[in-house]
Amino acid sequence: MNSTRYCFEIIVVSDRVAENPQEDVSGEVAKRFLEEKGYCVNRKIVVRNNYREILRAIRETNSRVLVLLGGTGPSPRDITVDVIENAAWRCIPGFGELFRALSIQRIGYKAILSRAELCILHDGKVSVVLPGSPQGAALGLEVLINVINHLLEEVDRFEGIHKHED
Repeated sequence: MNSTRYCFEIIVVSDRVAENPQEDVSGEVAKRFLEEKGYCVNRKIVVRNNYREILRAIRETNSRVLVLLGGTGPSPRDITVDVIENAAWRCIPGFGELFRALSIQRIGYKAILSRAELCILHDGKVSVVLPGSPQGAALGLEVLINVINHLLEEVDRFEGIHKHED
C-alpha cells in the first residue's frame, strides 16, 4: 500500500552520469520502479561525487523521501553514505543488514562491501543510499517500499501509541 502524502526524489551521485546524463540507467530504473508501484516521484537529478553537491541536493529538496544512488562502496570516492550519515539524526541499521543479506544471495560475498544505508534527517526526511547498479537500486527499493509507510508514521509520531503493531 502506498501513500499520496509524500513523494520521492531520486538523486544520482555520479561524475560519469553528470558528464553524460543519457548514461543514467539506475536513476531511470528507480523512477520506473517507484512509479509502477504507484508512488509519486517529484524529480530525478544528477550530482557529482562531491560533498557540497550532495549536501546541497538533500537540503534543497521538498520531497519527503530521498533515494540516493551511488557512493556506497569502500573506495575513497564513495562518499554518499558519509554525507548522509553526517546530516542524519538517526540511521536504521537493519536496512543495510537486510540489503546485504539479500544481496549476498544474488551476487555472492562481495555484497558485504556495500554500505547501503537508511537514515532519518533532522528535518524528518527519510534518506536511503543505494548502490549505483540497476540491480542494487531495484533491490534496495523493494526493501524500502515494504517499510516506508510505517517508518514515516513513526518519524512523525511524537506522542501516542503505535498504529501498527506488526
